Amino acid sequence: MKLALTLLILLGALWIIFVAGLYLAMLQPPEKSRRIVAKLSTRARKFLAVKPLWLLARKGSLAIGDTAPDFELPALERDGTVRLSEEYRAKPVVLAFGSYT
Repeated sequence: MKLALTLLILLGALWIIFVAGLYLAMLQPPEKSRRIVAKLSTRARKFLAVKPLWLLARKGSLAIGDTAPDFELPALERDGTVRLSEEYRAKPVVLAFGSYT
């Protein structure tokens, strides 16, 4: 009985260590964390609770009404780039995120 309890505690501690390590990996830039998660099997992803960890690691800190962080992207219709702060000074800006495929 004592051996089984010790083994259970050891397995629980190992699970916590793996989950904590995975969470720390998910706090890295998306390109880096994506490579790490891609190496996990489907069964391991479920066992390690990857989806809730990913949502927690990527939730951000913006709230409704906060100013969007400034960013710069390549322009689609002209050469150069488009910076959010410059566009916002010139006219109102709406950011719409989603898939249009």
